[in-house]
Amino acid sequence: MNGFFITFEGPDACGKSTQINLLKNYFQDKGYDVVVTREPGGTLISEKIRALILDKENKNMSYKTEALLYAASRAQHIDELIKPSLLQGKIVICDRFIDSSLIYQGIGRNLGIDKIYNLNLFAIEDTLPDITIIFQIEEEEIQRRKNRRKNLDRLECEKDEFHKKVYEGYKILKDIYPERIKNVDANGTVKQVHERIIKLIQNAMEK
Repeated sequence: MNGFFITFEGPDACGKSTQINLLKNYFQDKGYDVVVTREPGGTLISEKIRALILDKENKNMSYKTEALLYAASRAQHIDELIKPSLLQGKIVICDRFIDSSLIYQGIGRNLGIDKIYNLNLFAIEDTLPDITIIFQIEEEEIQRRKNRRKNLDRLECEKDEFHKKVYEGYKILKDIYPERIKNVDANGTVKQVHERIIKLIQNAMEK
């Protein structure tokens, strides 16, 4: 593939959306064709699956069903948007990808990282990110930001124990996939974090 695939990961309320927009503008200013998308979602079918997953009314959804729905949304996303965009030489920036499933379902739901990874291999085939940026931020700061949010979705409404597992999971993910995954200090000003991200991505693109 001729494009470059960037994914952003981290606990809820870690600041990904702001940095994704800044990164999109950065690449567009340099003349790149950029696609910004998200998971679950990104296509019409995937967005419908997203609504099903995150609907607070679906309290009885089993953990296995949740994991399978994420993988189904991802398969459609890959086939319809991500892979075609990469083949066209575009830069694809995605808010969450397979690593979210590894953490939220593999660790948070206790389904196991290996099991979730193997499940998603069928969905993504050979399409893995060129670089994954994981936001590292103090747990107390995340909680403060979440307390200011309204209209939380089904996963955001989960108990503190679940979110604690997710937070701890993201701290160790780089050790599992060190070549692809890079941690970024998400503390500081928006500009400071943006500059840290640009440095990591430039290094990856030069390899």
